[in-house]
Amino acid sequence: MPVYKLHYFNITALGEPIRFLFHYGGIEFEDIRYNSEDWPAVKNNMPFGQMPVLEIDGKKIVQSSAICRYLAKQVGLAGDNDFESMQIDSVLDSFNDLRLKISAALYEPNEEIKAEKRKTVVEETLPYYLGKLDEIAKENDGHLALKKLTWADLYIAAFQTYFNFALKGDFKDFEGYPNLQKVVSNALANENVKKWVESRPETIC
Repeated sequence: MPVYKLHYFNITALGEPIRFLFHYGGIEFEDIRYNSEDWPAVKNNMPFGQMPVLEIDGKKIVQSSAICRYLAKQVGLAGDNDFESMQIDSVLDSFNDLRLKISAALYEPNEEIKAEKRKTVVEETLPYYLGKLDEIAKENDGHLALKKLTWADLYIAAFQTYFNFALKGDFKDFEGYPNLQKVVSNALANENVKKWVESRPETIC
């Protein structure tokens, strides 16, 4: 069994889908967390100076989606063929388009522009993307692809906490999107994932 070490900040965000996949599969890993004060000292040791980074037997791999795809294959949550994998990737790439728009508003330094971006996200972007994703979940019986549990379901469930933080006051637990709530429920029905969510460290997001 490889030795896994996950390097990320002490938050959920991009690190949490990786943690979900590890726990789903019952795979041991070292969850190494950094705060903002630690980061400058270790940044140059990370490929491309960013995280999350998954270290496998000393080899550091960057890019969260690539890491998730790898782990999904290890735990049986990837597609059974290229066409199935493409369907999973398609819905997750769409979800990540939404995530990037939310992050752009959250981290905008100009307060006036930030308010405008958030207004657009809340009134236009969020309903559009979540509406589409909710339709997909309905078509797939409470899943995001293939009418069965895949890493797409774990990925979106893992991001619920971050979305609650980033859109506080305008979003909570996919309210108004019952099929996406079912996706989250199906992901959390796994005992290992459920135990992780109940026992994981408290973070600001």
